[in-house]
Amino acid sequence: MTAIEPSWLPDPARVQQTRIVRFAQWLVGQGRASLDDVTDYRALHAWSVASPGDFWAAVADFFGVDWETPPRCALAEHRMPGAEWFPGGTLNFGRHLLRAGDDDQDAVILVAETGERSSITYGELRAQAAAVAGRLRGLGVAPGDRVAAYLPNCVEGVVAFVATALVGAVWAQTGLDYAAPSAAQRMAQLSPRVLITGSGYRFGGKVHDRRDDARQLRELLPELRHTITVETAGLTNPADGPDASTWAEALAAEPAADGLAVGFDHPLWVLFTSGTTGRPKGVVHGHGGVLLEQLVSPGLHMDLRAGDVFFWFTTPNWMMWNAQVCGLLHGATIVLYDGRPTWPGPDALWRLVADLGVAVFGTSPGYLEASQRAGLAPGRELGLSALRLVGVTGSVLPGTANAWFREHVSPQVQLGSMSGGTDIVGIFVASAPTTPVYDGEISAPALGAAVQVWHPEGGRARVGVPGEMVITEPMPSMPLHFWDDPDGQKLRDTYFDMFPGVWRHGDLTMMTERGTVVILGRSDATINRHGVRLGSAEIYAAISDLPEVADALVVGVEEPDGGYWLPLFVVPNGDGRPAELVSRIRRHIVERTSPRHVPDEVILLPSLPHTKTGKRLEVPVKRILQGADPERVIDRGAVDDPAALDMLITSARERRREP
Repeated sequence: MTAIEPSWLPDPARVQQTRIVRFAQWLVGQGRASLDDVTDYRALHAWSVASPGDFWAAVADFFGVDWETPPRCALAEHRMPGAEWFPGGTLNFGRHLLRAGDDDQDAVILVAETGERSSITYGELRAQAAAVAGRLRGLGVAPGDRVAAYLPNCVEGVVAFVATALVGAVWAQTGLDYAAPSAAQRMAQLSPRVLITGSGYRFGGKVHDRRDDARQLRELLPELRHTITVETAGLTNPADGPDASTWAEALAAEPAADGLAVGFDHPLWVLFTSGTTGRPKGVVHGHGGVLLEQLVSPGLHMDLRAGDVFFWFTTPNWMMWNAQVCGLLHGATIVLYDGRPTWPGPDALWRLVADLGVAVFGTSPGYLEASQRAGLAPGRELGLSALRLVGVTGSVLPGTANAWFREHVSPQVQLGSMSGGTDIVGIFVASAPTTPVYDGEISAPALGAAVQVWHPEGGRARVGVPGEMVITEPMPSMPLHFWDDPDGQKLRDTYFDMFPGVWRHGDLTMMTERGTVVILGRSDATINRHGVRLGSAEIYAAISDLPEVADALVVGVEEPDGGYWLPLFVVPNGDGRPAELVSRIRRHIVERTSPRHVPDEVILLPSLPHTKTGKRLEVPVKRILQGADPERVIDRGAVDDPAALDMLITSARERRREP
């Protein structure tokens, strides 16, 4: 068998300068680990999961975690769920966000799709966060109280989050693109004391006025005590009533003293699941766990450094907003974007990367594929000399995107695919500066993540055999608990129902003989055709380089009579001949996968629905196609295009001849 060669290899000279190698050298020098080759990622990872307590303690020491009270040990209870990390230790996450950057260095830059920019320096961030923290305390916000935000990407959102962390309150956020009832479905669970609301956001060349929704949201939060209004997208947002005040008043408040020291597991924020298949679950993370994970993820895996410009295209609805803000931990300048990523043209984000000298750029496979279909050549047309890493997450990255990237962006820049999630606000599998890149594969399990692939009935699957992604050792950023889950049953049902004591993440995954990871799709949407398990990602990858395909969704539907239906919904790109497009799609899938992967039907639609964070709705669509009531299966408020959802439901009912 011919060995598969990597498509990208680390530059040995550059590797020696990376923080992950300095970390490995430090471990050896301190006598904490025995590593024959400090550039050997596999050896470093093996040590990190064999001794999780030692690894995470080393992370805390290497990055100089500022303990108010030192912990008694690193890992007191070695179990899942219920691991006890750094007992007795106290610290404050907000303090760590403010300690790295120079006063005159830009901390946050906001770029609107119109090209308008605003920014604040680290010195201004420190002063504004202290003032807003003082305002929150003046409003009676105590440790553990919730502060909710209904904001677009904006500088004020970052300041408000840091201030919330400083006072020990709990942060939660939804974007302004959520209608008030959908935002309330999330926020009302938390009974927030203070709400911070914007007035509008930009998308697709328009300013979307959300002031009426902001007022409605206030009425839907019965225990709310106060609202702070923020002017966003150029729309005024005056405070109305005695229980409201403006952002300007918050900035004028008496600054709070240094951040309150809280326990390692003190709640920092609540992140919500997509809510497409039921009431959104609130995932609670703590100050210490998030801090350690976000020291490792961008600090070691992305090699993010002080002074770097860090831009990850995201919205406030996605955990990547939280991860982007954590770039402040490393003294980076973080970039927020308010707008559509392809407005006014498909190269909008690439131009931003060039103009700001971005070093680490995060995006989605969808944006890379859209760039490919548009015939872009950013590496030739723009100055990308500062770029070191393009990180990709949110869905599976097809191998064709790697080839396009090397040719049209840069053969020197690393294209690092990674996967993790809201569950740990971090990564389970990823690249590192010391790992090669293979097309269509993720380089390795992340440091501290004991990732394995198991058979559904239990036990480790052989190399090359798909199975369930599991994590066999605890990580400090695993959820403290779910909101409104006093006995922990929802959490156990979500992660530990299949394998007691072992985290099942829900991804259909395969390990290769190279130690790389291939994610084939969500395991609860696995295609099981004639007894053979197929991954939806394989089908998407097979058609990813067809310029005539703008979007696609495939599901495998078990039918009541024992039959199996495999439809592929496709959004055509342009006005071609439908029959020719369908034929070409089928041919591509046969040539690049197998005849088993060819859909029973290719159904052309003008658009497809996604979650608010752009993910495909495979599971709810599958249930709808099995005949479930759409109103019971999916929350329309959590869908980016409800009209597209209606079209898909109609096509399914027509296929089944339902009314």
